Amino acid sequence: MSNLPEIRIAGHRIAADAPPYVIAELSANHNGQLQTALRVIEEAQRAGADAVKLQTYRPDTITLDCDSEDFKIHGGLWHGRTLYELYQEAHMPWDWHKPLFEHARKLGITLFSSPFDNTAVDLLEDLNAPAYKIASFEAVDLPLIKYVASTGKPMIISTGMADVDEIQEAIDAARAGGCKELAILHCVSGYPAPAADYNLRTIPDMIQRFGLVTGLSDHTLDNTTAIASVSLGASIIEKHFTLDRQGGGPDDSFSLEPPELAALCRDSKTAWESLGKVDYGRKSSEQGNVQFRRSLYFVKDLKAGDVITMEAVRSVRPGLGAAPKLLDSIIGKQAACDIAANTPVRLEWVRN
Repeated sequence: MSNLPEIRIAGHRIAADAPPYVIAELSANHNGQLQTALRVIEEAQRAGADAVKLQTYRPDTITLDCDSEDFKIHGGLWHGRTLYELYQEAHMPWDWHKPLFEHARKLGITLFSSPFDNTAVDLLEDLNAPAYKIASFEAVDLPLIKYVASTGKPMIISTGMADVDEIQEAIDAARAGGCKELAILHCVSGYPAPAADYNLRTIPDMIQRFGLVTGLSDHTLDNTTAIASVSLGASIIEKHFTLDRQGGGPDDSFSLEPPELAALCRDSKTAWESLGKVDYGRKSSEQGNVQFRRSLYFVKDLKAGDVITMEAVRSVRPGLGAAPKLLDSIIGKQAACDIAANTPVRLEWVRN
């Protein structure tokens, strides 16, 4: 059995020695339409994602209805809007959750969510959510983490903006609350985030430092960063997903479209397969090409007793003669028999 850290979500094993677990983040990309949300789940399943993730909050559970400067967004995609306005537009109506969970189960794809307060956890428990995700902005909400942990379900914590101490505090809160299956995601909470901000070498340090299943929540605009993370040990990849990047929703512009999600699911698994193990042996795909390596061939006719000179032997393809490294040991020796040009060097034809 493997000693690697692992978690299971809906029976699916997630660990460094298993293919990466790809989560399509629906987020606000329903754009206010239940039918759109249902289609996002369908397209994620068709693309090969392992799970779809929702966000469960109402504007009044995540912020205050206030337009003072404290509650206004300055800079970025949502500049000038109040938090309440943004979350009023972006939130997933709570009465959608049941049909979304039922639809996902019918399609055979896992669905879970990020709760943003205890009432959201209660709703998701009523729907038998198989796991929970703590968003980066909530990683400092230790009471929420403990409440989620009390469900006994697997938990994934995003670590955007969190320093080492805050990550440890979140882990400790999850453990204290009773969480047995815990994973963390390296994350940069920029929307979008430049690849240069990701510092993916942090991932193996996180794995060593915290000893948990570790993955990537990726807000870059393409798949390069996510696929690269697999080579550094990422076991989970989360990307925002939309039907149409030009859809006009709050998160559409930095989300993957269906062909890109399909490419991520395919290419991240290929990257994982390519890691394999330390192996200097000849691979099965190479066997047929061994004959095309270089070897020594006689390039002149020789009679028995003739001295073998440099002009009489060359290193060429195919590889049916003696190894090129033996050239110096052959030159100056005598032919043990008559030898025709363009035949491979046989050591038994060389007289010591």
